[in-house]
Amino acid sequence: IILGSIRTERATEAVARYVYDLAAQRDGETTFELIDLATFDVPLLTTPIHPMVANKNYGDPNVQRWSAAIDACDAYVFVTPEYNHGVPGGFKNAVDSLGAEWVGKPVAFIGHGSVGGVRAIEQWRQIVANFSMPVVRAEVNFNGFTHWSDGEFQPEDRHVDEVGGVLDELEGLARTVRS
Repeated sequence: IILGSIRTERATEAVARYVYDLAAQRDGETTFELIDLATFDVPLLTTPIHPMVANKNYGDPNVQRWSAAIDACDAYVFVTPEYNHGVPGGFKNAVDSLGAEWVGKPVAFIGHGSVGGVRAIEQWRQIVANFSMPVVRAEVNFNGFTHWSDGEFQPEDRHVDEVGGVLDELEGLARTVRS
């Protein structure tokens, strides 16, 4: 579960922790981990070596740590905010900074923003196609106007089942890819 915002004050953290808490309560063989992008301090992609041909060997130690964290996972949940009708720049840069770590691994999306992050998620679907990542069709969307009150994240009861459904599909995709 990737917390895809690097801002100091970020609504994404509450969403990602909510998703992680629900995932941690699930029965089964899947282990979920919360990966906070902000803790990696991934620099802007300026390397002359294209990440797809870097063979998971990066000159920057922060990118190398990011690579190790991402490579260790079999599938991902991108918890993404929507900024200006699109994906957050820091998260996009971090995804672009890697290559083979993403290839062929399933991904699901949970978004938030003024319209639930739907535009960012649609852009992510196009981006991850480059890595041949199988994508969970269902998504969960949290509206910035209706799912926060006095700065506090307030998901609805239905979100428990919606997140569970997305995680079910993601686990199924991961099993299919492994076999």
